[in-house]
Amino acid sequence: MFDPRDPAFLADPYPAFAALREQGEVHFHEGLGLAVAVSHAASSAVLRHRGLGRIWQDAQPLERFASFNLLHRNSLLENEPPAHTRLRRLIAGAFGRGHVQRLRPMVGSLAASMVDSLAAAIAADGSADLLEHLAQPLPVAVIAELLGVPGSDGPRMVELSNAIVKMYEYGLSEEGRDAAERAAEEFVAYVRSVAASRASSPGDDIISDLLRSELTPDELVATAVLLLMAGHEATVNVLGNGIFALLTHRAEWERLLASPSLLDSCVEELIRFDAPLQLFERTATEDVTIGGYVVSRGQKIGALLGAAARDPKVFDEPDRLDIGRTPNAHLGFGLGIHYCVGAPLARVEIAAALGALAEKLPGLRLAERPRRRPEFVIRGLRELRVTA
Repeated sequence: MFDPRDPAFLADPYPAFAALREQGEVHFHEGLGLAVAVSHAASSAVLRHRGLGRIWQDAQPLERFASFNLLHRNSLLENEPPAHTRLRRLIAGAFGRGHVQRLRPMVGSLAASMVDSLAAAIAADGSADLLEHLAQPLPVAVIAELLGVPGSDGPRMVELSNAIVKMYEYGLSEEGRDAAERAAEEFVAYVRSVAASRASSPGDDIISDLLRSELTPDELVATAVLLLMAGHEATVNVLGNGIFALLTHRAEWERLLASPSLLDSCVEELIRFDAPLQLFERTATEDVTIGGYVVSRGQKIGALLGAAARDPKVFDEPDRLDIGRTPNAHLGFGLGIHYCVGAPLARVEIAAALGALAEKLPGLRLAERPRRRPEFVIRGLRELRVTA
């Protein structure tokens, strides 16, 4: 069984997933303390089965993690019907008021400007970090615009998000847990301040829309923070992992340059090929059988999304990057009632970044082997130095 802290596994987990898949669809992982589904069919079943839910359990002790628990207890992601149904209706309604279309031109303009900055840094120094100049600032700027907050607050929001999401990893130190709570506390206070300002002076942002909904104050805070954390983490890691993949599969990069019409299918393939979210947990509310494995009531099972994305029963030559792959039934945005509400906006951001890179830096290539983040659940790079 794989060790989620092993650097060799983190560098390339897919051979370990393939070996597990050959032995069966579901396995109990002692280190993670839960069963893991490694096939596409079993992972899909985990995500769809109504006997498996996102059952939030407060981090303990309660007084130590008050803000972290507030963000999750009131989150769309951590609730099941009927609470989830109400939250999703209200949040999807706010998104449905044209925010994605409103932001589309701005996203394209931002991506072009950031690629110009990347090109200038390469010209000045010979190489530059693509994460620093494009993959990290783009989703933050978009979320800042969506929330109606100053773009200058973006870097701090990213720091807070990074601290909070480390709580989703396994074996986090006590110092890391305390840092997550401090970040959550600061984030809660920040969003409450923004909401108070919008209450007296509404704008075109999504917080103003959510204030007009039936969300409670805590639910509004949790929603705003979720949009930042999910929107930033997913997009930055799809871009980092995906552009690294394109530059190490040069023929596919050249294929994109020659056929810009492949941009949309390229976005889907990058999400599939090196999934930014590797594992998504569910808890059984009744005895459930997945892939022949019985998950008893109260027990957890995780869908290994990265393993599902390389299942040869669903994807021809799954270890091959194919930017024209259709159909592409990846699970990167989830399935069922927890399908990512921000998926349309994420696709716009990723496509804008790739399109700007292809247009302005067709000679893009790696300057050095990138450094990978030491986490398993959220898979990404620390740095991606490129040249042109």
